[in-house]
Amino acid sequence: MMRSVPLLLLSMLLFGSCNTTRRTVRFGVLTDIHYAERDPLNDRYYAQAMNKTREAIDVFRQHPLDFVVELGDLKDQSSDADKTKTLNYLNRIEQCLQNCGKPVYHVLGNHDTDCISKQEFFSQITNPSTGKDTGFYSFRTKGVKFIVLDANFNPDQSDYDSGNFDWTKALIPDHELQWLEKELKKGDEPVIVFIHQLLDAGSGLDSGLYVSNTATVQQILVRSGRVLAVFQGHHHGGHYSHKEGIHYFTMPGVITGARLDSNAYAIVEVAPDGTVTIHGYRNCPSRTLLPPSQR
Repeated sequence: MMRSVPLLLLSMLLFGSCNTTRRTVRFGVLTDIHYAERDPLNDRYYAQAMNKTREAIDVFRQHPLDFVVELGDLKDQSSDADKTKTLNYLNRIEQCLQNCGKPVYHVLGNHDTDCISKQEFFSQITNPSTGKDTGFYSFRTKGVKFIVLDANFNPDQSDYDSGNFDWTKALIPDHELQWLEKELKKGDEPVIVFIHQLLDAGSGLDSGLYVSNTATVQQILVRSGRVLAVFQGHHHGGHYSHKEGIHYFTMPGVITGARLDSNAYAIVEVAPDGTVTIHGYRNCPSRTLLPPSQR
């Protein structure tokens, strides 16, 4: 019961006085495309991911979206880990995404640095200016703040770089945590967070999927009193949890399965009252995420 009071205050602050000036935000989202021209491995069909991405982009173009976001692992590497081939895969799938006709925001995933560096990845993508040449950044759309996080750091806080990392040991380093706290103190808009690896540790999945210092990150988000939801990828099967007033929605991956009917993507609406509605396509479930005032 002690948490109900701050949640009520949160609702009044975020939505009670300003929802008349806010408008519904709509964005397309997909994750874990892993595009590469290589043979399938288990349930990962790398080459087929291009057509599945095209399908998602075609659907996105039919709706009045404000932007599209991909949640990481945009591409994979060639079977022989050749850098030139891998950069070509990245360039091709990026061109496909840019056909959506809307701004495309990128979240950095662990496979995005499998045989290339972060800077080499950034050199092949087009992020709006706020996210140029960095894995963590923020932007605002129609009265909602969006924060993109980068957990692709080693335990010693060095960058994941050209495959020199253990993907089960992702970390958000101190300098990014400090930046996050400052970002959450700027303005008073409701916040949506995008990240590749999972932040809802303890929600029942394998421990290696979660950011190693997720407890610290969770508390920063909770203390801000502004975060409605976290959208994350990495776990190709998808998942959902709710912790301390924040929704955590894990998008299913595009890469799984060869056929279009195994695809997964969504259109998300953030309403002026803070309701987040996920319209899922193919294997992505639909879900309504209620704000504190409606729970």
